[in-house]
Amino acid sequence: MADRLDKVILDARRAADQRATGYRAQALKLYPWVCGRCARTFTNSNLQLLEVHHKNGNHDDNPPDGSNWELLCTYCHEHEHSKIKDAAGRSDARTDLPAATFNPFADLKARLEGKTPPRK
Repeated sequence: MADRLDKVILDARRAADQRATGYRAQALKLYPWVCGRCARTFTNSNLQLLEVHHKNGNHDDNPPDGSNWELLCTYCHEHEHSKIKDAAGRSDARTDLPAATFNPFADLKARLEGKTPPRK
């Protein structure tokens, strides 16, 4: 039974890898090798840094015309996915810290008028 399950998992992984290779190759043929966000240009030497992003988030939605894809550099692709995680409620911000109270512009008007108040 375990051998059968291992075979099913292996077949599923191979199929997913094959689909991924297929749509990436197709997207690289359809679109110029330029990041859709930062406009960085790519050549054969750094093409591994250009990734296919699925606009609707569904990695199984791969229409032959490429309408669900856009090419993004690794950095912009990561940023795009972090925005989705943030919208879903993920937060790396610490909320247990007190709010900052220092105002660097508190005496700006007096300084501009030449009347510098004494520092505390």
